[in-house]
Amino acid sequence: MNKISFRFLGVVLAALCLVPSSCNRNPFSGSKLTSANYDQISLGMTKAQVENILGPPTSAETKDVLIYKKTTYRYEDGKKFAMITFKNDEVDGKNTNLGREP
Repeated sequence: MNKISFRFLGVVLAALCLVPSSCNRNPFSGSKLTSANYDQISLGMTKAQVENILGPPTSAETKDVLIYKKTTYRYEDGKKFAMITFKNDEVDGKNTNLGREP
């Protein structure tokens, strides 16, 4: 490779390092469990929509409750957590300790 090719490659690599993979993620922790992402979760969202924002859950539990199916997604990152509850595969509730003092 000549000097121009190396210089161009260096510029491209430097530019890629500046492009965030997600505007709401902390680039140092790699976690999608942030207040900004949690706040995007709203009632009626599907599991796929939630996973698109927060990623796959740390754990999931599904129960058949007579006339509906209840699924709880739990997300954990150190001491931070968020729980998203689905009723028949749509967000029915959520809870977190994000933004609270320890």
